[in-house]
Amino acid sequence: MNSLTAKRSKSFPSLRTPPMEVMTTMAKPNQGGEIFHFSHPQHPLVPFNLPYLFTCIGCKEYGAGMRFRCQICDFELHDFCALAPPSLIDHPFHMQHQLIFFTKPGGFLRSKCDICSKATKGYAFHCTICGFSMHPCCATMYGEMNLPVHEHPLISLSPTLKYSSSGGGDSGLFFRCQVCNRKRSGQFYGCIICQYYVHAICAKDMVNGLYVHGIKPPKKQNKLGAAARLATHALFGIIGGLIEGIGEGIGEALIDNIGRSTRSRVIRPR
Repeated sequence: MNSLTAKRSKSFPSLRTPPMEVMTTMAKPNQGGEIFHFSHPQHPLVPFNLPYLFTCIGCKEYGAGMRFRCQICDFELHDFCALAPPSLIDHPFHMQHQLIFFTKPGGFLRSKCDICSKATKGYAFHCTICGFSMHPCCATMYGEMNLPVHEHPLISLSPTLKYSSSGGGDSGLFFRCQVCNRKRSGQFYGCIICQYYVHAICAKDMVNGLYVHGIKPPKKQNKLGAAARLATHALFGIIGGLIEGIGEGIGEALIDNIGRSTRSRVIRPR
């Protein structure tokens, strides 16, 4: 390695993709229900059922109701995140390959959950062969589900199949969800008898406790919009300052000219 190469290697960071972190052990509750979790080994986590919104430290998503909580630190996990196994085999959503539980996503770009279509920011089950990913919450949403929004059980339906929709007779990959009244692609759940369909992302709020406790997920602020508003505000401030400065200069020039004109008109005695 020459001196130029050595200098460059010190000056520029490595562009190698950071590896994913894998969980190798599964937390098991003791007789009191407490667990010692690998992500928080200093204190035990105790099961709580609280009707308040929280953000899971593991998957970085919202939740309410059941959780594992540290009574000393501000540390909370979904119950399905805290008790997730190291791997899943023959999962109904991805039976062809084994799914490994990763604690942190790897790569510069966050992967997207193949069930709810949201980004995986933390804990996730991932297929190292084909790249399939899903949140721990979404991993529990297979088969038949009894949701409070409908009287009949809803079953998971493949997004590649076509079903008639009760929202205007539409069919195909996009359909109208009876919860949010919007059309969205991806995994969904339906009652074949009533033609009642729910997006996976809407059904998810009924699994993580938000719907049961009457909590709507906080709206995420658009970072680009906020940055644009801040830049616009700063630009107007600069323009306002320039106009004010120009105005002051013009005013001073007018006063000076008026003074000179007045002095030139004074009649001097002959």
